Amino acid sequence: MIKTKDQRMAAARPLPLNQILAGDCIQAMNALPEASVDLIFADPPYNLQLRGDLHRPDNSKVDAVDDHWDQFSSFASYDAFTRDWLAAARRLLKPDGAIWVIGSYHNIFRVGAEIQNQGFWIMNDVIWRKSNPMPNFRGKRLTNAHETLIWAAKSESSKYTFNYEALKSLNEGVQMRSDWVLPICNGGERLKDAAGDKAHPTQKPESLLHRVIIGTTNPGDVVLDPFFGTGTTGAVAKMLGRDFIGIEREEAYRAVAERRLSRIRRLDAEALATTRAKRAEPRIPFGQVVERGMLRPGEELYSMNNRHKAKVRADGSVIGNDVKGSIHQVGAALEGAPSCNGWTYWCYKREGKMIPIDILRQQIRAEMEGEVSRPN
Repeated sequence: MIKTKDQRMAAARPLPLNQILAGDCIQAMNALPEASVDLIFADPPYNLQLRGDLHRPDNSKVDAVDDHWDQFSSFASYDAFTRDWLAAARRLLKPDGAIWVIGSYHNIFRVGAEIQNQGFWIMNDVIWRKSNPMPNFRGKRLTNAHETLIWAAKSESSKYTFNYEALKSLNEGVQMRSDWVLPICNGGERLKDAAGDKAHPTQKPESLLHRVIIGTTNPGDVVLDPFFGTGTTGAVAKMLGRDFIGIEREEAYRAVAERRLSRIRRLDAEALATTRAKRAEPRIPFGQVVERGMLRPGEELYSMNNRHKAKVRADGSVIGNDVKGSIHQVGAALEGAPSCNGWTYWCYKREGKMIPIDILRQQIRAEMEGEVSRPN
């Protein structure tokens, strides 16, 4: 495909990392290099279609979203806007990149359809259930107590980032579900303008972005927010050791975001480390333990339940009760089981104590990771 002059210029331009770009989000995204961003978090206008002012029972006016940036002349104009900004976002994503879009019942279904139309591959829709939602003052509908997030990869074949174990750790060791109970932004986290009013009507809580960024990016990744507002995405990304790019057309929001970001300090490397999935760890064959002399040919291994034993052989296989094979195969045969994790099944003895052979595997892994992280 022949690229235009503007596309060639964008490709040659360095990424404006950790900056807030002023102007229209579509134009700003189209000016950035193609396939340069790891994750996009988008909180687009909801097109709330409000009809008149909203008041509480005490007749005080609710500070609702009635700003010009949330107003569209028709559903058709909103759909065209959605189509254009999603196309610009998809161009920016790396092949294995992903996008999160948050919305309410006013817009999320229209946005979701366009996400699929453009070739994104939806992994989950997540319900953010607000633990402290604003009540329905008119009493004509249910209290609107949630918003919906759509998480989608750039394509069906994308090898997107998903830090399953890290999210599990955030959830006290239980698999993270697709319904998240988190409070709305209030108290000291809610940013105010010079008059003491809300700096932004739909400021998102940092807890929500923390979960998204920990779960679907890695330190050093580039996170782009095309509707930056007061900078929640940038603040959390910076704290968590990711780079960010913000786009915001409203000068007042940019000023608040700049002040906010100037106060954020990046966490150190040790604090940024997260729990990794077992499958992400380097594979260590048992033969490597033997090669390195950590266990010698002829040494005996003992099952964790102390009912069976096997002898280590020079090629990294073991033999027990005339059964020969890998630590996994022999363990399964001796137990009459369809499978066995030999690393956790077998132990060796030192000074009369039983020590799991998995200790040796973890030692090798630690050494390997030390080599990778050690500068040349």
